[in-house]
Amino acid sequence: MTRVYALANQKGGVGKTTTTINLAAYLGIAGKTVLIVDMDPQSNATSSLGFDKRSGQPSIYDSLVAGRPIDEVIVPTANERVSLLPSAIQLAGAEIELVGILAREGRLARTLSTVLDRYDYVLIDSPPSLGLLTINSLTAANGVLIPVQCEYLALEGLGQLVSTIELIRDSLNPRLRVAGVIMTMFDSRTNLSQGVVEEVRAHFPSLTFETIIPRNVRLGEAPSFGQAISTYDPTSRGAAAYQRLAAELLRRDGSQPVNC
Repeated sequence: MTRVYALANQKGGVGKTTTTINLAAYLGIAGKTVLIVDMDPQSNATSSLGFDKRSGQPSIYDSLVAGRPIDEVIVPTANERVSLLPSAIQLAGAEIELVGILAREGRLARTLSTVLDRYDYVLIDSPPSLGLLTINSLTAANGVLIPVQCEYLALEGLGQLVSTIELIRDSLNPRLRVAGVIMTMFDSRTNLSQGVVEEVRAHFPSLTFETIIPRNVRLGEAPSFGQAISTYDPTSRGAAAYQRLAAELLRRDGSQPVNC
């Protein structure tokens, strides 16, 4: 069964794209076939994997709005077993263009339906908002992975996100669930980071991943070279953390790495 996870948090700068790319890379290393879907008009996942978002190449916009076959849009990445459905700047206008389309909330789910059987995992990098693009991401997903930054006000907006997830589950996607909360940008030198982790775990005791993603310079550098951390610096603390996160997700899903 293909597992489709939307990575969502309407708060920006929480490590959502970083988590999408590096989790996908390590799932691929573990022997899983993965499709990254870049649903953010900022196209950060696309550019972080070494693709020019202004190149004019076909993008998810062409499939969502114009109905272009998804096979003409998906591209392989430098990461083994990982493919990308790239974004483009034009996606910013899709929120308006989709308004007049029948069953617009399920547009992405229908777009992906023809290729799901090719992948073990689909990771959807959704925009930092609760607009129509994020609703499409949640409607297409089986579960939601929520990156939460280890900083002040980390829980701000989480209640609204959880309410949106429940609303979409009740009205559009009954299989949707919160699959996990991922603590990111942890700074072991501060009491604040530890306090935030404890607070989040108190609110979501069974959902919060044991793996915590640290603040790591190498994680910030890797996108500028168009690489996942597994390629850019596989010995870094950030790489080790995302490798553990992928292994933990596989255990939660009742799966085991095929190739380590």
